[in-house]
Amino acid sequence: MTSSKLRPSRYVLFGALGLSLVAGGVVAQAALTKNPAEVRAGDYALDSGHGKITWSVNHLGFSTYYGQFVNVKADLKLNPANPSASTLTATIPLTDVAPNDDQLKAHLQTADFFDTANHPTATFVSRSVTVDAANANEATVVGDLTLRGVTRPVTMEVTFNQAGTAMGSYKTGFDGEATIKRSEFGINYALPAISDEVKLHIEGEFNIVQ
Repeated sequence: MTSSKLRPSRYVLFGALGLSLVAGGVVAQAALTKNPAEVRAGDYALDSGHGKITWSVNHLGFSTYYGQFVNVKADLKLNPANPSASTLTATIPLTDVAPNDDQLKAHLQTADFFDTANHPTATFVSRSVTVDAANANEATVVGDLTLRGVTRPVTMEVTFNQAGTAMGSYKTGFDGEATIKRSEFGINYALPAISDEVKLHIEGEFNIVQ
């Protein structure tokens, strides 16, 4: 008798728990936004575990070779009400290049490429942020890239993905695309067999810190 009397209350308890979890999921989902005007203003730091730069070059005309820079550090000052006042700075440790080939990784450290003994990092500092008039989720970021001690302007096309609270913190996420010429930074090895143009795909999740 006791067991049968408890069953309905158990079902009610489990049902209520299930409804609360569903409701919680709906609330969490509703808290996310793809509208850049709704993003919290403030200072953000890149989550290095979810921020990488993938690079690609044409290799001898036979293939497109891909590699990555990992452990990138970046700070974003975001002002959704006035996007042109937003700023981005990034530091890329060139010793943490990941080409999936140990021999190539060692070669990339030499003076043929990055010369990391003298220039262990590259940096990017934004100078302007311009939101696309036709699409508020797209922006052009112009800044200065310093590589091997040489500074050149770089234009990056950026897409806002979404923002909101997830995994215990408020986040905002972006993808970016840029193309540079490595010869402009003194990297002339194997030109033109290995392409001068290097395509960059930037992806990053930023956590708010203020």
